Amino acid sequence: MINRTLLRVLCNFPNRRIDGAKFKPVNRCFSVNSIMAQSKFEYVRNFELEDRLLPNCWIVVRVDGKNFSKFSDSHEFTKPNDKRALNLMNHAAIIVMREYKDIVMAYGQSDEYSFVFRKSSELYNRRASKIMTCVGSLFTSAYTFFWTKYFDDSNKLKYPPSFDARTVLYPTDTNLRDYLSWRQADVHINNLYNTCFWKLVQKKKMTGQEAEERLRGTVSADKNEILFSEFGINYNNEPQMFRKGTTILRKRLIKSEEKDKVTYTKPEPVAIVEDIISDAFWITHDEILSEGKPNILAIKKETIDGAPIFECENKYKPHSPTNSTDEIMTSKVITIE
Repeated sequence: MINRTLLRVLCNFPNRRIDGAKFKPVNRCFSVNSIMAQSKFEYVRNFELEDRLLPNCWIVVRVDGKNFSKFSDSHEFTKPNDKRALNLMNHAAIIVMREYKDIVMAYGQSDEYSFVFRKSSELYNRRASKIMTCVGSLFTSAYTFFWTKYFDDSNKLKYPPSFDARTVLYPTDTNLRDYLSWRQADVHINNLYNTCFWKLVQKKKMTGQEAEERLRGTVSADKNEILFSEFGINYNNEPQMFRKGTTILRKRLIKSEEKDKVTYTKPEPVAIVEDIISDAFWITHDEILSEGKPNILAIKKETIDGAPIFECENKYKPHSPTNSTDEIMTSKVITIE
């Protein structure tokens, strides 16, 4: 039995020195009630599953819109891509990255986003359910909270959106790269199909079933030919965000430049559009896999589609005897306030 008088002394010890040692009062570090709170019912905690994730593995949390086909139809999203909806997804992802510093990068497309946590992360003691639910709930609430920033009063939120979430471990860098490559390849396949499908529906006045039948059995070359010959569309000229998805990295940006002084921002999430399947991306942004400090993206004055262009030195050098200079990887950056 714990002596109540002793507890009161420990919790309210005067702030004074005794024999050269300084003691400070402990403000309710524990109480009799908390210690005595154990009861015969506490055994039910034994039914909770241990879900601590394996160490030294990349943690990926992927959030995915639940029944988003119905949601996009109800809110009259532009087909096949609604830039407002995609930028809202990007904004929600940036909010998540600002909250959880252990996320080294995120990748999103359509109604999904993948968040990559560093291998060494000890967030929530690596409890899978805790990490997954916190990321999923914050993403969903941010998506709802910032809805009016991207949609006006003519398209008010009719009902709450929801996203499911899952946690997957990838033990090697190659596994992680292959996962992200899979997601970006998925963008290309789906967007090329959807672009063709909706052009047939919107321009040729086909029904959905007729458009599906027209595209049945076609390969990428066939779809590109349909777009070019029937609609005058070069698929390679479609917005990069639609074709490649969005990548969010932590970067330091040049804040100001003077004669002998350059001021940089603190590392902050920056949404860019790049080919993440290529070796060039991973060598240029080598801080991702090394879990090092974010490198710098220098802002340029030029813009593409109204968005500022950031560029950094491309450390990737193809094996060629004629290659004597570094390439420059130029990234379209999506500005999120």
